[in-house]
Amino acid sequence: MNPRRKKRLTLAVALIAGVAAVASLLLYALNSNLNLFYTPYEITHGKNDTGVMPEVGQRIRVGGMVTVGSMKRDPNSLHVEFAVHDSAGGEVIVTFDDLLPDLFREGQGIVAQGVLVESGKLEATEVLAKHDENYMPPEVAEAMGQKHEKPEYTDKQAEGYKYQ
Repeated sequence: MNPRRKKRLTLAVALIAGVAAVASLLLYALNSNLNLFYTPYEITHGKNDTGVMPEVGQRIRVGGMVTVGSMKRDPNSLHVEFAVHDSAGGEVIVTFDDLLPDLFREGQGIVAQGVLVESGKLEATEVLAKHDENYMPPEVAEAMGQKHEKPEYTDKQAEGYKYQ
């Protein structure tokens, strides 16, 4: 093989190796920042179609209804603990160390994002509450078995929204 071809071959191999290294680092970064949505039932029993369960230490989102009577607050800090359940019978304990949204209350739908610290217990970094009684995030509505539709207003309610 002459020196010119050898140089080209070395350059081509180095270029392919560099592209492969960049692609693998990119995939690793995307995989570590991936937040998968689970219902409380899926966290304890696995996904219905695949049986895949989240691993301890995995970053996930869980959506469901806050169980009435499950909220425990620490009077000396912002630490709060509550249970989230779904219609399939699953329940997950969520701990949170920050201010809860103003619209957060027991018996309403929420989505909590955080790290699974043990089976059935999530340490949340963010808690999102629905903005009114008619809206529910599509993922939570699907998990709860409800339809996600635009709310219908009566004529009297619609008059309140008209500009005067």
